[in-house]
Amino acid sequence: MFFPYRDDNPRILVPYVNYFLIAFNVLVYLYQTGLGLTDPRLPRQFIYAYGLIPADFALVNIFTSMFIHGGLFHLVGNMWFLWIFGDNVESAFGHWKYFVFYLLCGIGAALSQVVINASSPIPMVGASGAIAGVLGTYMVRYPHARVHVLIFIFIFITTIQVPAFYVLGFWFLVQLTNGLGTLGIDTTGGVAWFAHVGGFTVGVILDQLYQKVRFERY
Repeated sequence: MFFPYRDDNPRILVPYVNYFLIAFNVLVYLYQTGLGLTDPRLPRQFIYAYGLIPADFALVNIFTSMFIHGGLFHLVGNMWFLWIFGDNVESAFGHWKYFVFYLLCGIGAALSQVVINASSPIPMVGASGAIAGVLGTYMVRYPHARVHVLIFIFIFITTIQVPAFYVLGFWFLVQLTNGLGTLGIDTTGGVAWFAHVGGFTVGVILDQLYQKVRFERY
């Protein structure tokens, strides 16, 4: 098992959008959990109301589901990856293009999972798909950036520095392998693997389009 905890890639811009995305996700989670103080059923109802249910598809829920998380570890894991890798991608794109990019990756991720598992009654929640797009762009933009990684081997823990291409490429391979392993299986919940695969792929494609298309201000 491995876990990246920082990179050596200096940023150019102050990542205001990345800070906003992290803060907004945290605030939504605090609101969501706070609902349980009055009625323990409300957090679950909140997820079913604003999560994306493939079998009961609602366009607006593509956006709302990106900012809802199923638990504290789900939130912390996603925000940690966004904190490490999002600032450099925002520096590459600029603030507003990064914000649009993030939303488009989330949309692509959600639609990828819906296409694969259209009959699922389980709500999809989390920023993982959008963040996967950030990881995809980081990998192709900064393949040689050094990423510091914690390695867990049974009871032993060590740290190594690995080029981003290998860390994020391995992460994508894990998502793809697990996703393919669920095909044909009637799952009742768990990880939306193809949302990760779809988001990562959309991120790579959008990065190429952003480099080819010039955005002029008139």
